[in-house]
Amino acid sequence: MAQKPISRFLDRTTPPHIATLVLMAGTSAMSMNVFLPALPEMTEYFGTKYSVMQLSIAIFLAVNATMQLAIGPLSDRFGRRPVLIGGILIFLAATLGAIFAPSAQIFLLMRAAQAGIVTAMVLSRAIVRDMVPGEEAAQMIAYVTMGMSLVPMVAPTVGGYLTTLFGWQSSFWLLFAVGLLLLVTVYFDAGETAPKSQGSMRDALRGFPELMRSQRFLGYAISAATASGAYFAFLGGAPFLGSHVFGLTEDRLGLYMAAPAVGYFFGNFLAGKFSARLGMNAMILIGAAVCSAGVLASLCLFLLERATAESFFAFITLLGLGNGMQLPNSIAGSLSVRPHLAGTAAGLGGAMYIGGGAVLSAFAGSVLTEDGGAMPLMVIMLCASFSSILAALWVVHRERALGIR
Repeated sequence: MAQKPISRFLDRTTPPHIATLVLMAGTSAMSMNVFLPALPEMTEYFGTKYSVMQLSIAIFLAVNATMQLAIGPLSDRFGRRPVLIGGILIFLAATLGAIFAPSAQIFLLMRAAQAGIVTAMVLSRAIVRDMVPGEEAAQMIAYVTMGMSLVPMVAPTVGGYLTTLFGWQSSFWLLFAVGLLLLVTVYFDAGETAPKSQGSMRDALRGFPELMRSQRFLGYAISAATASGAYFAFLGGAPFLGSHVFGLTEDRLGLYMAAPAVGYFFGNFLAGKFSARLGMNAMILIGAAVCSAGVLASLCLFLLERATAESFFAFITLLGLGNGMQLPNSIAGSLSVRPHLAGTAAGLGGAMYIGGGAVLSAFAGSVLTEDGGAMPLMVIMLCASFSSILAALWVVHRERALGIR
């Protein structure tokens, strides 16, 4: 059996240290939610509608998804390290552009370019798969995302307080500082785990059809897409609910929006502890069921007109818990179907679940009104959660048919 590679911190001759992988994933996660409490203030600053500023989430996710289609094959062809550094540089330039944007349109353009940071998220997973196989990869991804989940747990709260004290640009200055730290850390620590291949870019792109013909890959990817889609719908709708339905201040909204990240942290811990023992598919199904139960319970309170801001965000913690148990296993499952295409699978799978998240986030933001309240958002989240269970059951069915244990 192959020995697990040894990682030494700040040694470019070894694979990245787990702390570097956590920072890679965490910076990408922070860029998604640290500024959310500032959306109402940004709407006033740019003199536009909330639905326009809410597109900063959907556009980021859409470009994020599109880029992942290229990141995987590029990293399989040219190696993880150069693609990673290039993505971070794009992110840093775009963050400065967002800070000094003169209009909402320019801001949204810079927000789209910020999606370059997705290279860090995608390649943190591909690098793990380069280092360790199968369910061990699920465990390691779980521990990386557990460390990463501390960031979205704290980021909205920090962003809310920064906005209250210094204005909306302060959240983006924080992103720039963290991105700069990531660039320095990656440069000095991230050794190459997938050296440049001898094939052409066309050869790398041929991995897409091979993956798309695999029903197991599609099942894992769709399960991840719909599970994370419920969370992205929450991201798209929660700022509106918090400010217009529940009347929360920016700092309090930022504090409450950390709720799913708290659940995600503990879900990742459970995934790391039990994935090897119970198996990837069992953990996916358990996580999807927990996620669905949390959303369903919250929906019932709204139907009974007993819902409060506290109850809504408390049950959303279960959404995060379920996602934390499910996603590391769904991702590891999609990477394990064709191990020789780990980078391509990370990119294609990521594009599917981030792309699905972009659609649901934009849809959630577009259908929310003060008269409609929370019901449209809750229905979207519940449908996404149930779909995740169905996709996971399809994977189980296919593996039984193929005789895979």
